[in-house]
Formats: sequence, structure tokens, C-alpha cells
Amino acid sequence: MNIKDKVSQRIINIKPSGIRKFSDYARQFDDVISLGVGEPDYDTPQYICNKAIQAIQDGQTHYTANRGLLSLRQAICDYYQARYDVAYDANKHVIVTTGSSEGIDLAIRTLIDPGDEIIIPNPGYVAYESAVRAANGKMVFLPLDEEHQFKIQPDILEATITNKTKVLLINYPNNPTGAMMTKEELAQLVPIIKKHELIVISDEIYSELSYDHVYCSLASFDEIKDQVITINGFSKAFAMTGWRVGYLCAHEALIEEMVKIHQFGAICANTPAQYGALAGLKACQSDVNGMRDDYRQRRNFLVKRLNEIGLPTFMPEGAFYTFSNITSTHLSSYDFCVELVKKERLALTPGSAFGSGGEGFVRISYAYSLDELKSATDKIEHFMKTLKSID
Repeated sequence: MNIKDKVSQRIINIKPSGIRKFSDYARQFDDVISLGVGEPDYDTPQYICNKAIQAIQDGQTHYTANRGLLSLRQAICDYYQARYDVAYDANKHVIVTTGSSEGIDLAIRTLIDPGDEIIIPNPGYVAYESAVRAANGKMVFLPLDEEHQFKIQPDILEATITNKTKVLLINYPNNPTGAMMTKEELAQLVPIIKKHELIVISDEIYSELSYDHVYCSLASFDEIKDQVITINGFSKAFAMTGWRVGYLCAHEALIEEMVKIHQFGAICANTPAQYGALAGLKACQSDVNGMRDDYRQRRNFLVKRLNEIGLPTFMPEGAFYTFSNITSTHLSSYDFCVELVKKERLALTPGSAFGSGGEGFVRISYAYSLDELKSATDKIEHFMKTLKSID
């Protein structure tokens, strides 16, 4: 008997993460500098750690409500009201999740029946496609292009929608491109979303990492607020990747259904970690601001150097990634990254890991120190000179 024959075909059809796949490949080489993984290089602020430790010492090690600590849900509502002018009710509209990734999975599984169409960005974060496949949904890819700095174009969105389209998934600030959409640009999408009665999953995990504009949540548009599921969390802005605390906010009718999946799977997010997240929302905005200022400085350095080297790179307005055009090398994005690891011991992420729209690009994370970025760009410069000498 072949045991694998017993595995669900929809799971077999899920591709391993292209980010992790290349990261694992790079690990076989010694002394590799990696700018591949999107994880803050900062430790979690000490105040958050202390509050989580205190929670453990105080015996706060039991289940919370399925939806999460009420105090944390209220803090999330207060945060979205104060930061993004969006009103939510802590008792009706919020679930604390095991990271924002669980929130995305909950939303997709709750909304999608087999054959339902969901529009996802291309290029886009690797987890979206796998979550749709696991739900037996039908993906329709929304092309994003460098000419428009990887922002959604209203006419292209309109042309992508069919009578089977149920969900639109968006992510700004964007992974992998670093693109941002302003309030004015998002406003152009609102009539389309309303007209076609789409539910929008808005992945806002990088909302605090907006460098040049005041961040606008799609849920702040009253006419479509009930159609928006907002996904966010603490991993990126608060440097809490390993804590696995996220949240989603949505209409009460959607929350009531999503919590069914959550209560039979995760049950609740990690209790001490929830207390840490609560501390972060209440007292660590200055830490978030400081990290954002450092990321901005790193971004400015990296974009300038990459363009000087000869890799065209637009200025990302959010997240902590550049998406650099490598087509001048005549290498595929995967081959470019393989050769860079072999010859320079530097690991980047091939753009093709994020869908067909990422071919011809590499994602570079600047969630690393300036010294590391300087060393990395020196390696890229040497590699580019090597390629030119071969030509």
C-alpha cells in the first residue's frame, strides 16, 4: 500500500512555501548572509515580555474565551479607532487568532465553497494560494505590475470579476513588493466592491510599517465596512513573530461563523502571549515608532544602493521589502538567487516564489542591520560585475 495515496488530493496539490524552500537550499552553504525571511531583527520589547512572564507567574495559564481575552479585544478596538478611525465592538467583531495566518485561513475557509472564485494578488504572499487550495476554492489571479508600483488598478480589478467571484483578498502594505495604496487610491476600489457585493479579506499585518503616507484601512469606508474582514497581528510591528498572536475584525454574522472553526482548532490563542500583546497595544507604540524609523533609514539606503548597482528598484512605501528587477541579467529569478548563493554566499528570495507575476524580480528584506545590508549590497555589486564580465 502506498500511504501517500490516502492523502487528500487538495493537500497534495498545495506547493511548499517558496520562501522556506529557497531558505532551506541556502542553508547547505556555510557563512551565508540571508535577507530572505521577513522577520524583524529586533527582540520583542522588554515590557511585553515582562507582562507575559507576570501573567504566567500569576497563574494566567488557562484557556481564555474562544474569541480571546476581552481586555485584549477591547484594546484592539481602541487601537483601530484611534489609529485608523474604524469602530469595532469587542463583544461582536473581534477574534484573537494564533497569528494573522490563522485569521487568513479562518476567513477563507468560512467564505469559500468548492468552485467559488476568490481573487488574489499576483505577485502575492505565498500562504494565500495554499489556503485557497485547502478550501477547494478557485483562484483568479489579479495581476499587479511594476509600472503601477504593484498597486491594484480599478479597471483591471473590474475585468477580473465574474459572476462566480465571492471574495477579493488584498494586502497593503504589500508582501512581497512593499507597495502601498493611499486612501484616495483605495477609494477608487470601493464602488467596484460595493457593486459586485464582494467580501474583502484585507491583510493589514504591515499597517504600522507605512513610511510615506498615513495608513488607511479599507474598513474605514463606511459603505463597504460590513463587507471587509480585517486581518492584523503583532508579529511585524511589535517584533513578536514567535508569539503567534493575531486578530481579525469583521461583521458579527461572519465572526459567529469563523469562531466555530477557531474553537474546534486553536480553541484560543496562547494565553500569556495574549497578555503580552495587550501590554504592547497599551504601552509600546514608541517602540513600534522607533523600529519603523530604523526600517525607513534602511529602506532608503538599500533602494539607493540597488539602483546604483544596476538593479532597478522602486521606492517601497511600506512593509520591509524591496522588489528589485533583475531582468537585465537574463537569468530567471530562481537562477539569479541560486548563483548569488553559490558565488557570494548571499540569500535573497526569488520573485517567482510569489507567483508568476514575481518572475524577473527578487525580494530583499531590509529587516536586518545596516551593516548586514551594506555587506549584502557589496556582494550583489560584485556578482553583477561578474555577470557583466561573462557577457
